[in-house]
Amino acid sequence: MRWNGPTSGHAADNTQLFADPPTLTDGTLYRYRTWTRSYYNSYNSHLSSPSNAATDDWCYFKVDSTRPKAPGIAVATPYSRCTANACAPGGGPGVDASFTFTPYSGDKNTAYMYKLSTDVSWSAPIPGSTVTKVITPSAPGTYTIFVRAKDTIGWGAQNAIDFVVDEGPGPVGQWHFDEPSGVAVDSSTTVTANQDNAALSASGASRDGRGRRGVITKDATGNDLETSVTDTGLTLDGSAGYAATSGAVLETRASYTVSAWARIASAPAHNYAVVSQVSSDATASGFSIYYSTSYKGWIFNWHWRDSAGTSHIVRSYADQTSVPFGVWTHLGGVYDSKARTIQLYVNGKPQGAPVVLDSGQPAAANGSFLIGRTLYSAGTPTDYFGGQIDEVRAWQVKLTDDLISTDARLMNSNGYAGAELVASWNPADHSGTTLTDSDSGYGRSLTLSGGAKLDGEGIVVNGPDSAATASGPLVDETGSFTATTAVQLDADALVAKGIGYTAQVIGQSSADGSAWGFWYELKSTDTDPETDKTIPVGFWHFGRLNVDGSFTGVTSNAAATFGSPVGMTGVYDAQSGTVSLYLGLNQNGADTAYTAVVGSGDFAVGKGFVNSAWGHYLPGSITDIQIWAGTMASQDQIANTVRD
Repeated sequence: MRWNGPTSGHAADNTQLFADPPTLTDGTLYRYRTWTRSYYNSYNSHLSSPSNAATDDWCYFKVDSTRPKAPGIAVATPYSRCTANACAPGGGPGVDASFTFTPYSGDKNTAYMYKLSTDVSWSAPIPGSTVTKVITPSAPGTYTIFVRAKDTIGWGAQNAIDFVVDEGPGPVGQWHFDEPSGVAVDSSTTVTANQDNAALSASGASRDGRGRRGVITKDATGNDLETSVTDTGLTLDGSAGYAATSGAVLETRASYTVSAWARIASAPAHNYAVVSQVSSDATASGFSIYYSTSYKGWIFNWHWRDSAGTSHIVRSYADQTSVPFGVWTHLGGVYDSKARTIQLYVNGKPQGAPVVLDSGQPAAANGSFLIGRTLYSAGTPTDYFGGQIDEVRAWQVKLTDDLISTDARLMNSNGYAGAELVASWNPADHSGTTLTDSDSGYGRSLTLSGGAKLDGEGIVVNGPDSAATASGPLVDETGSFTATTAVQLDADALVAKGIGYTAQVIGQSSADGSAWGFWYELKSTDTDPETDKTIPVGFWHFGRLNVDGSFTGVTSNAAATFGSPVGMTGVYDAQSGTVSLYLGLNQNGADTAYTAVVGSGDFAVGKGFVNSAWGHYLPGSITDIQIWAGTMASQDQIANTVRD
């Protein structure tokens, strides 16, 4: 076929010419060339482009009007692609997975995008016809990788394959302190010869029923135990108590991870060490996680020696320097020998950026693994811990952020997380102005004020300033916690407060306002058709009342009811960064994003602390107050744990 120029004569200078192309068919080989002539010298002379058909001046092409088909995906060892009959795990968290993306047969791809099943969005485009991408899984489990290709037309079809990430190495040391007596058994292995058991000191160290897992009702597989078990932990006196292995647990010149739950009983007068391991010359500890009284926060330090043999210390500091005392906190420390960094974790969250280590070598620390004390340059034990330590673990690998977060979740079994009851007040059959906590073992008391009273059933708070308080905080708000109570509102008193009134049922104060709490908000009024009385219409909130009157947290689905107590449970999941609200056993609203605020003042019943002032008094009766360190991980756990 041929496209011609003007049908007669020639086109004037700077004239744009058009030609209607023929209809072309996908996949057919075509050739194309152009011939042009430019006149000059009053059209008596001209210049021409090549016109000899025998010359090699053709452009050959095929038409492809479709977007690229699904590309090929290959994964390299130690991982493998799942098939219909096999899906073998490989690698592990932190172990690179190498994928190669290739065009479908006949396609000419120019770029690719991918995403894992755990990702929210696609990656940035990766240019190339065939490309290799290295992805590092952060947690074990089955993943799907989705890949789509691009050509000159645009993005085309996607392909997907499944692969399984193995669990990776387990801990090389693990101490639960759940034995009735004697040494703390290293449960990382059942081979007696390989266990690094930790002996408790003769004085200042003991076990008690305040273990971080709380009351355990299920075995590891989720089956009910015939008899529930109260978890025990290590209690240390702050001056002489500790636990120690006879030899090294970790090779400190290779990557490692350590973690523990710690509860400082009260404001310490000296540093408190949680875990450390003694250097080869027994003069110092190669690493230590401890609370610093000068910094007023948690620190993970690491010793190294320069070429002259001089010892140095590098520290990773906690972001939060107002550490609450009397609460459980999860601590972790990671040394990455490849990147030469250390990183502190608090409640499963990395603190700041990894600290890059100076030149030199890690100090060899093949001495005892210490729980509750450390050594400094003088070689004398120091920084004895005062309070409780539990669930100590050590790995000879760098754990990923996701794995440390999982460790902080402390699951007992599927759907059941470790939850330690840290406060419990039941006003039934009590009177007077003080309500003691006789259930949890942590011994705080509620003190009534402003006309609040115990009427044998609940804490009645109907006065303009009536409330009850206990010294707080009860939990570390940057970690997971669960709170529950029951409240019966005084409808007449609420109507008198006026529309827009907000009142706190129970909650924790922070430095200048509310850290968290259960709140009632009066939105409007209505008329009871049976009594013709004005009744309040309001909703429950779990979260924080802000200075501007707005709420951060989750709101009940329906208006609050009257006439009988309403049981409510609030859960903060630090690992997902969400709060949830249950009325009875029914979840209200969805899990809602929530940023934790650390509590620092009183725990209050019947009033709230907002904009640096107490107010928001609740008219009604409150009972069955319980607070746990840890997340109730399922509706079933709430049903089997919360007191009716």
